[in-house]
Formats: sequence, structure tokens, C-alpha cells
Amino acid sequence: MSGLLVAGTTADAGKSVVTTGLCRAFRRRGVSVAPYKAQNMSNNSMVCADGGEIGRAQWVQALAAGVTPEVAMNPVLLKPGGDRSSHVVVMGRPGGTVTSANWTEGRAHLADAAHAAYDDLAGRFEVVVAEGAGSPTEINLRASDYVNMGLARHAGLPVVVVGDIDRGGLFAALHGTVALLEPADQALVAGFVANKFRGDPALLAPGIDELTRLTGRTTYGVLPWHPDLWLDSEDALDLDGRRSEADDGLRVGVVRLPRISNFTDVDALGLEPDVDVVFAASARDLAGVDLVVLPGTRATLADLAWLRSRGLTQAIARHVRHGGAVLGICGGAQMLGRRITDPDGVEGEAGAAADGLGLLDAETTFCADKVLRLSSGTALGQSVAGYEIHHGRFEVGAVGDFPGGGADDGVFATMWHGSLESDGFRQALLAAVASRVGREWRPSGVVFAERREARLDLLGDLVEQHLDVDALLALARSGAPAALPILPPGASR
Repeated sequence: MSGLLVAGTTADAGKSVVTTGLCRAFRRRGVSVAPYKAQNMSNNSMVCADGGEIGRAQWVQALAAGVTPEVAMNPVLLKPGGDRSSHVVVMGRPGGTVTSANWTEGRAHLADAAHAAYDDLAGRFEVVVAEGAGSPTEINLRASDYVNMGLARHAGLPVVVVGDIDRGGLFAALHGTVALLEPADQALVAGFVANKFRGDPALLAPGIDELTRLTGRTTYGVLPWHPDLWLDSEDALDLDGRRSEADDGLRVGVVRLPRISNFTDVDALGLEPDVDVVFAASARDLAGVDLVVLPGTRATLADLAWLRSRGLTQAIARHVRHGGAVLGICGGAQMLGRRITDPDGVEGEAGAAADGLGLLDAETTFCADKVLRLSSGTALGQSVAGYEIHHGRFEVGAVGDFPGGGADDGVFATMWHGSLESDGFRQALLAAVASRVGREWRPSGVVFAERREARLDLLGDLVEQHLDVDALLALARSGAPAALPILPPGASR
């Protein structure tokens, strides 16, 4: 079996970017390649064709590789439900809960499922590009690790460590990542990649040469920072607005819920040239917007309470009364209704309930069974498709038709994630909002799928130009070089 593990000095160092870019670059060389991440912690997820749920990043990486996304590419998905607990998805289906108190014991059974999924992919594809999680040098968790060096040891994978130079301390982070590992782990770390460099790469050369001398390992390239490199994110670390260049464009305010999920739903709005998208956490942030978006959330009742505590429920109701529009997606849609109940304690305490914003004739009841499906239909005279991931049953009353929900007097609600990626539907919705608020706005003709493909090609181009792709492919096929130096202090462990 041939494969490569892309690890990182920290979370958000660029593991997903490098993994995605290598999938596209290897595919261009005619290699049958699959992405893989043993365990993903993210509330951004996607439904595969078989109805299973995986992290959004692995779904996009499969597109980069030119293969059909499947649950084996992300066998364990942890979806944070609070500060100390996560809901578990195993091979695409609900698999209980883990907490900080039972983090080691509660995950022990997941390693077998994760490694079996990797072995399955390795038996069907020429190369598997595996993405690590966090840092491989979390030595406090090494005994139970099956995502980073635990996976590398299981499959004999060579490891490349990515560091983000934008954060500073790149060389110390790369060297320290290797040096703290035990000898058997160090033996698999073959080299490095620097990410997000701004400036002349020649300025890095002396440091890279010294890093090679000190570690005996290769730096396979330096990826530059690029303003148009925007991929579906797996966490909320990079939530930023998407600004248009038009002074009179439509203004969209996305409420930044504490437990926001599937915020990639609004990516398509950010691609519209005459639409400003900003993230809002206060009533003041929503001043002057035309459309408020209430996105998905992993904890609807808790985030609804947060909305009330910040005065946002009143601000949204006032916004609608004064002629603005609001779009609720999944958990956000549920908040727009009259009542939310959780009789079985799916989200927390059994019997919990709360009044919604009361802007739509709808009620939500949480059930233990999880809905996972792809959906399609027509709305606003356009074809629309999306996917559903929810426990709440959203029942609408006397309201207008809207995909996966309902609409009434500027209030739109849908349980379908991804529906805004349907170009005709997205632009018809924006036109309806513009008409309601009295703005001039014309559909742009932007095709979301083409824009995503262009971003994947851009990433593939950057990887081809700035990384030694041939050397990385050879590394994946032949494994880590023999007799790599073992660095102190890990050498003494």
C-alpha cells in the first residue's frame, strides 16, 4: 500500500490545503488517489451519496482527487456539542458521545474502525493522502492517538509536517515537532512544507538549509499566501466576511453563533460580485444589512438562548418589521419558528423547550433518530438541491412553499444545507430580497461549481509550482528514507 500523512505543527497550519493540493496534483499525473482523515473534529459536514456523513474538507478533497466522496475517507467525525463533549459519527452514522472526562477510554474503540477504513482505501487506490489532526506532537495524548503518528505507525506512512510561517516561529515549530517525538515516530517524519509565505523565498533559504542540517530532513517546498485560495473550511478559525467591490451591493449579515455549523452554506453568497457578507455577533453588527442569515448550529436551544442574551432576537424581529429579510438554515430555520422542544434530551436536558422568534408558523421537535439525506426540488422557479443533517423535525403550518421549509413575508427557512450552491435558486432568492428592500440587483451568472473547480485548479497549480510533487509522490510510494537522524530529547525516550 502507498500513502503519505500530511501533519501540521498546529491546527490550521495548512494540512487541508496541502492534502487537497496533492490530491489534485497526483490526479493530474494519472494516479488513482483518495483523501483520508482518520478523525475530524468539525461541525462542517456533508452527506455522501450513500447517506453517510463526513467532514466537508474530505468531501472537497475527494472532488480534488476526481473520485466519489465516501465515508471511509473520514471514518470518525466528532461534532462538538458543547465545551466538553462531542457527538460521534462512525462510518457516516451516529455513534454516541465522547467527553473530556472519558477522552482516552471513550475513543479507544474508534481506532479499529479508522484503521480498517484506511486499509480499505489503500486496497482500492494507488495512493492515499492522509491528513492529520492538530499536531502529531501532542505527547500527552500519544498513547491513544490513531490520527497522526498512530496512523503512520499502523500503515508505515511517511510523514510530511506543514508549518504556517504567517504565525511566526516556523523553524522552531518544525524542529520541535520532530524532536519531541519518540524514536519510532521520528523515523517516519521525512520532511517539511512551509505554508503561507509572503515575499521572496530566497529569504527563507538560509533557514531551510540550517533546518536540513539540524534535522537531516528535506523541505519539499514553500507554498505562497494567495488571496484567491479559499476552500471549504472544517472549523471556525477562519470566519471572515466576503466583501464585494460595489458600493451599492446587497448587504448580508451572518449571525456568528457560538456553536455554528456548516457555515460553508454562505460561501456561495460570498462569490456574488455585488454582495457583501459579514459575520455578526451583536445587534449593532446587523445595522444596515438587507438579509440576515441564521446559519446551522450544533446546539439550537443553547444558541437560541445566546441570541436572546445578546439582544439579537429583538434586532432580527425589528429588521423584518422594517422591511428586511431573514434566511434561516437548519438550526437557524428552527429558531425562526414558534416553539422548539427536546423531549428526549437529544441536545442536552430531557424536556428542554423554548419559544422561537415567532417569525414563521413552524415548530421543531428533537428526535433521537438523525436525518441524513440528499434532497432536491424546485423553488422560486428554479431547480434547487441540498443535503439534510439534523435531529429536529421541522413542521411548518400556513406558510408559503420553500425548499425544505417555508417562507412568509420576507422570512425564509430551509433545512437544506448547500441549497445556495444552486445558482438559479440563489440568484432568484437574492433578487427577491433586493425587491423587498428596494435595491437594484441583477443576477451575476456566477456558477458555483465552476468557481470551486477553479479554486481547486489554482491550488493544484500552486502545489505544482512550489512543491516537489514528484519527490512527494515517490515518498508516498517508497516510504520514509532509512536511517533518518533521531533528534534529542526524543532520542532518549
